[in-house]
Amino acid sequence: MSDDLCFRPATELAALLRTREISARELLDAHLTRIERLDPGVNAVVTLDAEGARAAADAADAALAAGRPVGPLHGLPIAHKDTHATGGMRTTWGSPLHADTVPERDELVVARSVAAGAIRVGKTNVPEFAAGSHTFNPLFGATHNPYRHGLSAGGSSGGAAAALAAGFVPLAEGSDMGGSLRNPAAFCNVVGLRPTPGRVPTWPAPMAWSQLSVQGPMGRTVADVALQLSVLAGPDRRVPISLADDPAGFVAPLLERLDGLRVAWAPDLGGRVTVDPAITAVLAPSVGVLESLGATVEEACPDLSGADEVFGTLRAWLFDSSFSDLAARHPDQVKESIRWNAAKGAALTGRDLARTEQLHTTLYERMVTFFERYDVLLAPTTQVLPFPVEIEYPTEIAGVHQDNYLEWMRSCTVISATGCPALSVPGGFTEDGLPVGLQIIGAPRADRRVLEVGHAFEQATRFGERRPAL
Repeated sequence: MSDDLCFRPATELAALLRTREISARELLDAHLTRIERLDPGVNAVVTLDAEGARAAADAADAALAAGRPVGPLHGLPIAHKDTHATGGMRTTWGSPLHADTVPERDELVVARSVAAGAIRVGKTNVPEFAAGSHTFNPLFGATHNPYRHGLSAGGSSGGAAAALAAGFVPLAEGSDMGGSLRNPAAFCNVVGLRPTPGRVPTWPAPMAWSQLSVQGPMGRTVADVALQLSVLAGPDRRVPISLADDPAGFVAPLLERLDGLRVAWAPDLGGRVTVDPAITAVLAPSVGVLESLGATVEEACPDLSGADEVFGTLRAWLFDSSFSDLAARHPDQVKESIRWNAAKGAALTGRDLARTEQLHTTLYERMVTFFERYDVLLAPTTQVLPFPVEIEYPTEIAGVHQDNYLEWMRSCTVISATGCPALSVPGGFTEDGLPVGLQIIGAPRADRRVLEVGHAFEQATRFGERRPAL
């Protein structure tokens, strides 16, 4: 019964909690027991506050019993990414430089979850400073994929995805610059949404106008992600790009038919990326699934020229701002890939940035035009399958050399550059049981649309219900 509770959808658990069929303390203890028993082999939860979580769960039960109003996430255990500041709880960013850092307050994405009634359990593992899509760092080591010990859980929200897949929490959150919500979701057979920039406001943020990195929800079902998005989204006056749309619309019932939907399928993003043939083979039947749901599907892809330069330049600029001074002060305590990326940013000129903004503008305009013809774009989430944890990043895909730690993530990074919302949903399994993710990309600000398509696909295929044999 305990393990059964740990794998029920968050939407179902929320209903059971509100009707007092289960208590927040009962639900929490089930998850803490599972974490204690299984996380030593997964290494997803790197900081655990069982005592604080039990106190919060007891308070949640008392509030409901007293008839006080409770939030939409009432009593649901949640784990926060270890790059998201949690007041009174250690936040390390996966770096020895912050091994003992305890922030004074929650950042906005954490505060909104707690205000909605979620029970803060602990922190999930990340790569050092969230750089890269493979979760390992010198403080805590590597996070293992629940579906195959010894393989990567992806990153940078790898601990979050692994914790969800392993049944340690029903909800988690992460961030995504170049795929950090989508890549680990694909590797771990869960759901991760990169929202439209500004949909989930990030505060505090040193460069608040930047749209490359976003924060967003992760769950085991699309409806769970939609529930969490309804809490995390919404305007904040301190965040200049935050969107004013009412987030309540995200929890409206999601349809299971897609009649009349116009779908573009781009198995290699128009020849722009190299994809492991095993992934393409798993995802090929997705076309038939969408057609069976009433959609029309054509193989088509927007013109993504310039996307690599946009992402590479803007990322390097951000890394220079964030890490160049730090790397100069502590060269032996900042990993080489971060120093490399920051150095690229330091070499940029004003002319480089102006060219990039022009490319960014035309790329966005082409995406808007493309989505006048199609409602969504489908593509592989990742170009590779989960790989051994000892490898920092794949250096070859299907015989094609990858130049650096970003090259193998381009199926996500080029989409980040467009500013479009993108959802990764379970897309199937290889013959030897490794998860594959399907990426559903929508028009700018069409976050609800990608959730609708993801939900319909999920209900038709049920790939997300296949659990790891931990």
